[in-house]
Amino acid sequence: MQTTEKIIDEKRQGEALNITTEKKHNKKLFLESYGCQMNFSDSEIVASILDKEGYATTQNFEEADLILLNTCSIREKAEQTVRNRLSQFNQVKQKNPSLTIGVLGCMAERLKDKFLEEEHLVDLVVGPDAYRDLPNLLKQTDDGRSAVNVILSKDETYANLSPVRLGGNGVTAFVSITRGCDNMCTFCVVPFTRGRERSRDPHSILNECKELWENGYKEITLLGQNVDSYLWYGGGLKKDFKKATEMQKATAVDFAMLLDMVATAVPGMRIRFSTSNPQDMGRDVLHVMAKHENICKYIHLPVQSGNTEVLKRMNRQHTREEYIALIDDIKTILPTCALSHDMIAGFCDETEEEHQDTLSLMEYVKYDFGYMFAYSDRPGTPAHKKMDDNVPDDVKKRRLTEIINLQQKHSAERMNSYVGKVHEVLIEGNSKRDDQEWMGRNTQNAVVVFPKTGNEKVGDFVMVRVDSCTTATLLGEKV
Repeated sequence: MQTTEKIIDEKRQGEALNITTEKKHNKKLFLESYGCQMNFSDSEIVASILDKEGYATTQNFEEADLILLNTCSIREKAEQTVRNRLSQFNQVKQKNPSLTIGVLGCMAERLKDKFLEEEHLVDLVVGPDAYRDLPNLLKQTDDGRSAVNVILSKDETYANLSPVRLGGNGVTAFVSITRGCDNMCTFCVVPFTRGRERSRDPHSILNECKELWENGYKEITLLGQNVDSYLWYGGGLKKDFKKATEMQKATAVDFAMLLDMVATAVPGMRIRFSTSNPQDMGRDVLHVMAKHENICKYIHLPVQSGNTEVLKRMNRQHTREEYIALIDDIKTILPTCALSHDMIAGFCDETEEEHQDTLSLMEYVKYDFGYMFAYSDRPGTPAHKKMDDNVPDDVKKRRLTEIINLQQKHSAERMNSYVGKVHEVLIEGNSKRDDQEWMGRNTQNAVVVFPKTGNEKVGDFVMVRVDSCTTATLLGEKV
């Protein structure tokens, strides 16, 4: 769940990275991730860099030589979780004074040197664009000094690094295609913690996708703060595209073109992408999705509010009417497409009438699911500097409850619409409730659970007839 264009999986918060390796390593790394998919993807990059420095991962922080927390700054609660976690390492540090503790990611970028003053336990503060500098920074901490690098880059995309994959299911993987964000939504810290928007060389993306296919992966998610803004013209920031040569402009690759290239290069691979921004999603992307069967029919399309005046205050760059027009086009071009949203209740100056517009938009779209939060004022954002967080907490909570209740109603309707139909499901692993059942997802990103028959395995595509459902899960049998 989240308040900006990043999906935050609450079940994965605080997940420790675990990699098996055949190399001999003499040091142990405990690396824990918080926040959005971008952070989990970045942790794989960090592990790749430190793997070359002789670090093997461990899931026991008490035996680690290096503890790293990859942090999120999107909400106050996310930052407090990290501070609480750091306090748990005090005893270990006392037993092992040579232990190095570092903070990575968005919280590190937001607080910079101040983190060292506030958390005396911390030796290392590293922003999202400085992970290549980790070996040098660790040499500083070996000499007993604190080390900080929070310099934001104009060109770092980690394109030539092969990420060490999380110790996951070996079936699904993230492929990062952009870094940073130019949108400057007034409630969001991301442009300040991840820098300006730049895209990754499409050839390196294609190579990574092909390599994943060769290694047995069956589904990839093309990942960025705003994937629809992808624009490669030989390198550089997206905002500088107007200065590009005529040849660069003529040969530039946008997101629709990249999506088409990836779907063609690995035709057996399922392809998802996240996250989209309404103002940047071109209809050409929808036509590419319709053209390729292996591109999943699911779009996460954050809206944040159903009222145009609130959207203006949020600097969202789209109106209610423009968003509805995009939804109409999605439903016309991709009739079976599932949709999810982000929604903020109680943004600055939100009136009851504006809140009702959000509910009416939800009634119009009928999303499959959503990520919903009460507005949280974040230091450093334009809203914090220029607007009053003036909607009372009890009103925020009541409005959020109304949004959640309505979404649960729509989720139940959408899930029921899948009952009685046969779905292609990619098996991702055992069901959490019963190891005699498989869990996978259909093209609409709905979770499907069905009994094992004994002749299928993780990574297989199977056809499942859905017989019933809950508000979050489809239940059926293999056919």
